[in-house]
Amino acid sequence: MRLHPAAQEGTPMKLGHTGLLDSCKPAGEVLSRVGDKWSVLIVIALRGGPLRFSEIKRVIGSISQRMLTLTLRSMERDGFIARTVIPTAPSRVDYQLTKLGHSLGEPVEVLGRWAFEHKRDIEEAQTRFDRRKLRG
Repeated sequence: MRLHPAAQEGTPMKLGHTGLLDSCKPAGEVLSRVGDKWSVLIVIALRGGPLRFSEIKRVIGSISQRMLTLTLRSMERDGFIARTVIPTAPSRVDYQLTKLGHSLGEPVEVLGRWAFEHKRDIEEAQTRFDRRKLRG
């Protein structure tokens, strides 16, 4: 039986116990930010260097202006991107990855590669599942 790392004395905690879920909450909060669709795409877009808002929107394509604004603001708050206002007429705002944001580049790339390689497998599994549900 595998035990939860925090189980030292008393009743051992099996994996799947609610104590394990409680210990995963901090990681879950971080993963919900770095793992959402838009944050991942923004990290990919900014890996090549700073971009303006309109350039990020153009690279990503299907994101709404509101969603891009909210996601950039959240990523800035979490320390993944830096927003720089350049005092020109009109003023220019650039977004770039911070050191922390750049550290996401490799995991995001690996996850993206995995998703691309397994897209067909997932679609086939979904088709099989949907057919079973329609029959039963």
